[in-house]
Amino acid sequence: MEREDFMNSSKNQIITIMAIASTIVFVLAFVMLVFGDELDRMFNVIGIRVATLFVAFASFFSSFLFSLLILLHNKTVVKMNDDTNRRAELFRELQFASSNYSIIEFMDRMLIYAESQRYVERMLQRKSMIFHMIEDHTNEQDVFDHPENYRFVSLKIPFRVIEGRTVSSITFDKLRFERNGINYEFLTPKSEHESRAFLLYNEQTKRNNVIINLVIKNDSIFYNPNLVNVFSKIKIYINITSLLGVKVKGNSELYFTNPEQIEGDGTNTYRINSANFTLTEMPKITHI
Repeated sequence: MEREDFMNSSKNQIITIMAIASTIVFVLAFVMLVFGDELDRMFNVIGIRVATLFVAFASFFSSFLFSLLILLHNKTVVKMNDDTNRRAELFRELQFASSNYSIIEFMDRMLIYAESQRYVERMLQRKSMIFHMIEDHTNEQDVFDHPENYRFVSLKIPFRVIEGRTVSSITFDKLRFERNGINYEFLTPKSEHESRAFLLYNEQTKRNNVIINLVIKNDSIFYNPNLVNVFSKIKIYINITSLLGVKVKGNSELYFTNPEQIEGDGTNTYRINSANFTLTEMPKITHI
């Protein structure tokens, strides 16, 4: 748009200059024609001079007009070439993105357990929640000032790549847990533009796992480590970036069997029965 505005401005300037120059030449020729008698008495060659000026004016105007038409034609050709190059580049990017994205599927068992105290202390020390999501209506600064008023838990879900390339990174925009028609939402802290997840490979099970940490108020009824926490569904708003830098955005809904008991360390284990992934944005190349 800026380039087009610049071209239109240059075109208007050229036309203005041509009009002013042509007007000056024409006015001079007309003045000399009107005052021909006086000039004839002064120079005695007014006829030849007026004729010469008219010829010069016609030659100047036609040459200027022809040059302007050539210039405008060249600019049009340049603009068409630029548009063609941009379209070709966009096509190449779309072709690359459509061949190098990643789609994952959550599987096996989802775990909710207390976050390692070592990672909690590191988060409080660095005052960075890049690997955390906070419960809706939670004050981020209050978490750093009064961590004793909050509980820190981790959500761990195995996944596999069902289509595309190897996964490079996974980020979360929102988590929504549902229980008895009530939604419990977790969002990215305002100080962070995304919530990054840990990607771990389990050598024993030969599976990849995604881990995201959640910050919960002590008085929240979302999760109680001493009870079996029943949920009907979890919806994950997720961004998946492949190893080649192609990013897709989508929603993943998990349906699972709630645990009948908690583990000895307080872990809640949920068997995933089905997972549906819905693509919300087409693959696009990220700027590294």
